[in-house]
Amino acid sequence: MNTTTEKKSFSEIIAGDTPVLVDFYATWCGPCKMMPPILDELKEMMGDQLIILKIDVDKNPLVSTTYKVQSIPTLMLFKNREVLWRTSGVMNAHQLYQIIKQYV
Repeated sequence: MNTTTEKKSFSEIIAGDTPVLVDFYATWCGPCKMMPPILDELKEMMGDQLIILKIDVDKNPLVSTTYKVQSIPTLMLFKNREVLWRTSGVMNAHQLYQIIKQYV
């Protein structure tokens, strides 16, 4: 989604002033498979105001455990390393936009 984040660590990515929406998912999770087109639409709406990051819970158990992710998909919004908002389950792009816009 955002190629500039590929070489940075998770903690470096969430440390910035730009809000970061993290989608915790798993490849075997049915509802998780609904999120990519929703996140693409959200990215189109938000542009450079938002970084979207996908974290596979099976490949990144430490990050998932640190943030107590117990169900997927879980969406978390970070800014300056702080968790601003979180939810579990699928939401549409317009719902996400309305929530995230408050923190931009």
